[in-house]
Amino acid sequence: MIHSKNTPKKVVIYLLLMIGVILSIAPFYWMVIGSTLQSGEIFRVPPKLLPGDNLLKNFQSLNEALGIGRIFFNSLFIALVYTAASTLISAMAGYAFAKFDFKGKNPFFFVIFCSLLIPAQVTLIPMFELMVFLDWLNTYQAIILPTLAAPFSIYLMRQNMRAVPTSLIEAARVDGAGELKIFFSVILPVTRPALAAVAIFQFMSQWNSLLWPLITLNSKEMFTLPVALSSIIGMARIDYGQLMLGTTLSTIPIMIFFLILQKQFISGILGGSVKE
Repeated sequence: MIHSKNTPKKVVIYLLLMIGVILSIAPFYWMVIGSTLQSGEIFRVPPKLLPGDNLLKNFQSLNEALGIGRIFFNSLFIALVYTAASTLISAMAGYAFAKFDFKGKNPFFFVIFCSLLIPAQVTLIPMFELMVFLDWLNTYQAIILPTLAAPFSIYLMRQNMRAVPTSLIEAARVDGAGELKIFFSVILPVTRPALAAVAIFQFMSQWNSLLWPLITLNSKEMFTLPVALSSIIGMARIDYGQLMLGTTLSTIPIMIFFLILQKQFISGILGGSVKE
Protein backbone atom coordinates (compact mmCIF):
# COMPACT_ATOMS: atom_id res chain seq x y z
CA MET A 1 0.00 0.00 0.00
CA ILE A 2 1.42 3.36 -1.07
CA HIS A 3 1.17 6.20 1.38
CA SER A 4 1.16 9.68 -0.05
CA LYS A 5 3.58 12.17 1.47
CA ASN A 6 0.79 14.73 1.38
CA THR A 7 -1.56 12.68 3.60
CA PRO A 8 -0.65 14.41 6.93
CA LYS A 9 -1.02 17.78 5.22
CA LYS A 10 -4.45 16.84 3.88
CA VAL A 11 -5.53 15.62 7.33
CA VAL A 12 -4.57 18.96 8.87
CA ILE A 13 -6.38 20.87 6.11
CA TYR A 14 -9.56 18.80 6.50
CA LEU A 15 -9.38 19.16 10.28
CA LEU A 16 -9.13 22.94 10.00
CA LEU A 17 -12.02 22.98 7.51
CA MET A 18 -14.15 20.90 9.90
CA ILE A 19 -13.38 23.31 12.74
CA GLY A 20 -14.32 26.21 10.46
CA VAL A 21 -17.61 24.53 9.53
CA ILE A 22 -18.46 23.87 13.18
CA LEU A 23 -17.68 27.46 14.15
CA SER A 24 -19.86 28.70 11.25
CA ILE A 25 -22.80 26.46 12.08
CA ALA A 26 -22.68 26.92 15.87
CA PRO A 27 -24.38 30.38 15.99
CA PHE A 28 -27.23 29.15 13.77
CA TYR A 29 -27.65 26.01 15.87
CA TRP A 30 -27.72 28.08 19.06
CA MET A 31 -30.27 30.42 17.48
CA VAL A 32 -32.59 27.51 16.63
CA ILE A 33 -32.16 25.94 20.08
CA GLY A 34 -32.80 29.31 21.73
CA SER A 35 -36.10 29.66 19.86
CA THR A 36 -37.38 26.57 21.74
CA LEU A 37 -36.31 27.76 25.21
CA GLN A 38 -37.64 30.16 27.80
CA SER A 39 -35.80 33.44 28.07
CA GLY A 40 -34.14 32.46 31.36
CA GLU A 41 -32.93 29.10 30.01
CA ILE A 42 -30.99 30.74 27.19
CA PHE A 43 -28.43 32.20 29.60
CA ARG A 44 -28.15 29.12 31.79
CA VAL A 45 -24.64 27.90 32.60
CA PRO A 46 -23.81 25.34 31.35
CA PRO A 47 -25.88 26.13 28.25
CA LYS A 48 -28.69 23.85 27.19
CA LEU A 49 -27.72 22.33 23.84
CA LEU A 50 -30.87 20.30 23.14
CA PRO A 51 -34.27 21.68 22.00
CA GLY A 52 -36.70 22.72 24.69
CA ASP A 53 -40.50 22.57 24.78
CA ASN A 54 -41.26 26.29 24.60
CA LEU A 55 -41.39 26.68 20.81
CA LEU A 56 -45.19 26.92 20.52
CA LYS A 57 -45.45 29.35 23.44
CA ASN A 58 -42.70 31.53 21.95
CA PHE A 59 -44.52 31.57 18.62
CA GLN A 60 -47.83 32.51 20.23
CA SER A 61 -46.17 35.31 22.22
CA LEU A 62 -44.33 36.55 19.14
CA ASN A 63 -47.53 36.54 17.10
CA GLU A 64 -49.41 38.42 19.83
CA ALA A 65 -46.65 41.02 20.09
CA LEU A 66 -46.03 41.57 16.37
CA GLY A 67 -48.66 39.88 14.21
CA ILE A 68 -46.03 37.71 12.56
CA GLY A 69 -48.19 36.69 9.56
CA ARG A 70 -48.69 40.26 8.32
CA ILE A 71 -45.06 41.20 8.97
CA PHE A 72 -43.78 38.11 7.18
CA PHE A 73 -46.00 38.93 4.20
CA ASN A 74 -44.71 42.51 4.12
CA SER A 75 -41.09 41.38 4.07
CA LEU A 76 -41.65 38.66 1.49
CA PHE A 77 -43.72 40.85 -0.82
CA ILE A 78 -41.27 43.75 -0.69
CA ALA A 79 -38.22 41.51 -1.13
CA LEU A 80 -39.65 39.53 -4.06
CA VAL A 81 -40.98 42.55 -5.96
CA TYR A 82 -37.77 44.48 -5.33
CA THR A 83 -35.59 41.53 -6.39
CA ALA A 84 -37.50 40.92 -9.63
CA ALA A 85 -37.61 44.59 -10.64
CA SER A 86 -34.04 45.41 -9.60
CA THR A 87 -32.61 42.34 -11.34
CA LEU A 88 -34.42 43.22 -14.56
CA ILE A 89 -33.26 46.86 -14.43
CA SER A 90 -29.68 45.78 -13.68
CA ALA A 91 -29.74 43.33 -16.58
CA MET A 92 -31.09 45.94 -19.01
CA ALA A 93 -28.54 48.53 -17.89
CA GLY A 94 -25.72 45.99 -18.01
CA TYR A 95 -26.72 44.95 -21.53
CA ALA A 96 -26.80 48.56 -22.70
CA PHE A 97 -23.37 49.34 -21.25
CA ALA A 98 -21.86 46.08 -22.54
CA LYS A 99 -23.22 45.87 -26.09
CA PHE A 100 -24.33 49.34 -27.22
CA ASP A 101 -22.35 52.42 -28.17
CA PHE A 102 -23.93 55.74 -27.30
CA LYS A 103 -22.75 59.22 -26.46
CA GLY A 104 -21.54 59.60 -22.89
CA LYS A 105 -21.50 55.84 -22.28
CA ASN A 106 -18.16 55.66 -20.46
CA PRO A 107 -18.60 58.82 -18.34
CA PHE A 108 -22.09 57.73 -17.35
CA PHE A 109 -20.87 54.27 -16.34
CA PHE A 110 -18.01 55.91 -14.41
CA VAL A 111 -20.55 57.97 -12.45
CA ILE A 112 -22.54 54.81 -11.64
CA PHE A 113 -19.39 53.01 -10.57
CA CYS A 114 -18.28 55.94 -8.38
CA SER A 115 -21.67 55.97 -6.67
CA LEU A 116 -20.55 52.76 -4.96
CA LEU A 117 -18.23 54.95 -2.90
CA ILE A 118 -21.07 57.09 -1.52
CA PRO A 119 -22.27 55.90 1.93
CA ALA A 120 -25.96 55.06 1.96
CA GLN A 121 -26.47 57.25 5.03
CA VAL A 122 -25.62 60.36 2.98
CA THR A 123 -28.73 59.86 0.83
CA LEU A 124 -31.19 59.24 3.67
CA ILE A 125 -32.29 62.85 4.23
CA PRO A 126 -32.79 63.72 0.52
CA MET A 127 -34.69 60.46 -0.05
CA PHE A 128 -36.85 61.02 3.02
CA GLU A 129 -37.71 64.55 1.88
CA LEU A 130 -38.63 63.14 -1.54
CA MET A 131 -40.90 60.52 0.07
CA VAL A 132 -42.61 63.27 2.08
CA PHE A 133 -43.08 65.36 -1.06
CA LEU A 134 -44.59 62.39 -2.93
CA ASP A 135 -46.71 61.42 0.11
CA TRP A 136 -45.21 57.93 0.01
CA LEU A 137 -44.31 57.50 3.66
CA ASN A 138 -45.49 54.20 5.16
CA THR A 139 -46.04 52.62 1.73
CA TYR A 140 -44.51 49.70 -0.16
CA GLN A 141 -43.25 51.92 -2.97
CA ALA A 142 -41.23 53.99 -0.53
CA ILE A 143 -39.21 50.89 0.34
CA ILE A 144 -39.01 49.35 -3.13
CA LEU A 145 -38.46 52.18 -5.63
CA PRO A 146 -35.60 54.41 -4.34
CA THR A 147 -32.81 51.81 -4.71
CA LEU A 148 -34.00 49.72 -7.66
CA ALA A 149 -31.03 50.74 -9.84
CA ALA A 150 -28.27 49.16 -7.76
CA PRO A 151 -24.79 50.22 -8.98
CA PHE A 152 -23.04 46.99 -7.97
CA SER A 153 -25.64 44.83 -9.71
CA ILE A 154 -25.38 46.93 -12.87
CA TYR A 155 -21.59 46.56 -12.78
CA LEU A 156 -21.82 42.78 -12.27
CA MET A 157 -24.29 42.35 -15.14
CA ARG A 158 -22.22 44.55 -17.43
CA GLN A 159 -19.08 42.50 -16.78
CA ASN A 160 -20.89 39.23 -17.46
CA MET A 161 -22.65 40.48 -20.58
CA ARG A 162 -19.37 41.65 -22.08
CA ALA A 163 -18.49 37.94 -22.32
CA VAL A 164 -21.58 37.15 -24.41
CA PRO A 165 -20.44 36.71 -28.05
CA THR A 166 -21.61 39.62 -30.17
CA SER A 167 -22.08 37.09 -32.99
CA LEU A 168 -25.13 35.70 -31.13
CA ILE A 169 -26.74 39.14 -31.12
CA GLU A 170 -25.86 39.81 -34.76
CA ALA A 171 -27.28 36.43 -35.81
CA ALA A 172 -30.54 37.20 -34.00
CA ARG A 173 -30.75 40.59 -35.72
CA VAL A 174 -30.18 38.97 -39.11
CA ASP A 175 -33.07 36.62 -38.33
CA GLY A 176 -35.27 39.68 -37.81
CA ALA A 177 -35.45 39.69 -33.99
CA GLY A 178 -36.06 43.03 -32.30
CA GLU A 179 -33.97 44.31 -29.42
CA LEU A 180 -36.46 43.25 -26.75
CA LYS A 181 -36.70 39.74 -28.18
CA ILE A 182 -32.91 39.53 -28.36
CA PHE A 183 -32.66 40.64 -24.75
CA PHE A 184 -35.24 38.20 -23.37
CA SER A 185 -34.59 35.26 -25.72
CA VAL A 186 -30.82 35.43 -26.23
CA ILE A 187 -29.14 37.55 -23.56
CA LEU A 188 -31.02 36.51 -20.42
CA PRO A 189 -30.77 32.72 -21.01
CA VAL A 190 -26.97 32.82 -21.42
CA THR A 191 -26.49 35.06 -18.37
CA ARG A 192 -28.58 33.01 -15.92
CA PRO A 193 -25.68 32.55 -13.46
CA ALA A 194 -25.12 36.31 -13.25
CA LEU A 195 -28.86 36.90 -12.88
CA ALA A 196 -28.96 34.40 -10.01
CA ALA A 197 -26.04 36.14 -8.30
CA VAL A 198 -27.70 39.55 -8.64
CA ALA A 199 -31.05 38.15 -7.46
CA ILE A 200 -29.48 36.70 -4.31
CA PHE A 201 -27.60 39.92 -3.54
CA GLN A 202 -30.74 42.02 -4.02
CA PHE A 203 -33.02 39.67 -2.07
CA MET A 204 -30.63 39.55 0.87
CA SER A 205 -30.06 43.31 0.92
CA GLN A 206 -33.79 44.06 0.90
CA TRP A 207 -34.80 41.25 3.27
CA ASN A 208 -32.22 42.38 5.85
CA SER A 209 -32.72 46.10 5.33
CA LEU A 210 -33.40 47.93 8.59
CA LEU A 211 -32.39 51.60 8.52
CA TRP A 212 -34.46 52.83 5.56
CA PRO A 213 -37.66 50.90 6.47
CA LEU A 214 -37.23 52.03 10.09
CA ILE A 215 -37.23 55.66 8.93
CA THR A 216 -39.98 55.30 6.34
CA LEU A 217 -42.51 52.98 7.99
CA ASN A 218 -44.47 54.25 10.98
CA SER A 219 -47.32 51.76 11.46
CA LYS A 220 -47.11 48.25 12.87
CA GLU A 221 -49.15 46.84 9.96
CA MET A 222 -46.44 47.91 7.47
CA PHE A 223 -43.40 46.76 9.47
CA THR A 224 -40.93 44.35 7.91
CA LEU A 225 -39.25 41.61 9.96
CA PRO A 226 -36.05 43.56 10.79
CA VAL A 227 -38.07 46.58 11.93
CA ALA A 228 -40.44 44.42 13.97
CA LEU A 229 -37.57 42.54 15.63
CA SER A 230 -35.85 45.82 16.46
CA SER A 231 -39.03 46.90 18.24
CA ILE A 232 -38.72 43.81 20.46
CA ILE A 233 -35.16 44.75 21.35
CA GLY A 234 -36.35 48.24 22.27
CA MET A 235 -38.76 46.94 24.92
CA ALA A 236 -37.99 47.34 28.62
CA ARG A 237 -38.14 43.57 29.12
CA ILE A 238 -36.73 41.55 26.24
CA ASP A 239 -38.08 38.02 25.69
CA TYR A 240 -35.03 36.39 24.15
CA GLY A 241 -36.98 33.26 23.27
CA GLN A 242 -39.25 35.37 21.06
CA LEU A 243 -36.25 37.18 19.63
CA MET A 244 -34.45 33.94 18.79
CA LEU A 245 -37.58 32.54 17.14
CA GLY A 246 -38.14 35.71 15.12
CA THR A 247 -34.53 35.69 13.98
CA THR A 248 -34.81 32.02 13.03
CA LEU A 249 -37.93 32.70 10.97
CA SER A 250 -36.21 35.61 9.26
CA THR A 251 -33.29 33.45 8.11
CA ILE A 252 -35.38 30.66 6.56
CA PRO A 253 -36.36 32.50 3.32
CA ILE A 254 -32.75 33.58 2.71
CA MET A 255 -31.51 30.00 3.14
CA ILE A 256 -34.20 28.63 0.80
CA PHE A 257 -33.53 31.33 -1.81
CA PHE A 258 -29.79 30.68 -1.71
CA LEU A 259 -30.13 26.88 -1.83
CA ILE A 260 -32.33 27.12 -4.93
CA LEU A 261 -29.88 29.38 -6.78
CA GLN A 262 -26.54 28.39 -5.22
CA LYS A 263 -25.01 26.65 -8.26
CA GLN A 264 -25.83 29.50 -10.62
CA PHE A 265 -24.80 32.00 -7.93
CA ILE A 266 -21.27 30.54 -7.77
CA SER A 267 -21.02 30.52 -11.57
CA GLY A 268 -22.25 34.10 -11.74
CA ILE A 269 -19.70 35.32 -9.20
CA LEU A 270 -16.89 33.59 -11.11
CA GLY A 271 -18.40 35.36 -14.07
CA GLY A 272 -18.31 35.50 -17.79
CA SER A 273 -18.98 31.97 -18.97
CA VAL A 274 -21.53 31.47 -21.72
CA LYS A 275 -23.89 28.55 -21.48
CA GLU A 276 -26.24 27.56 -24.25
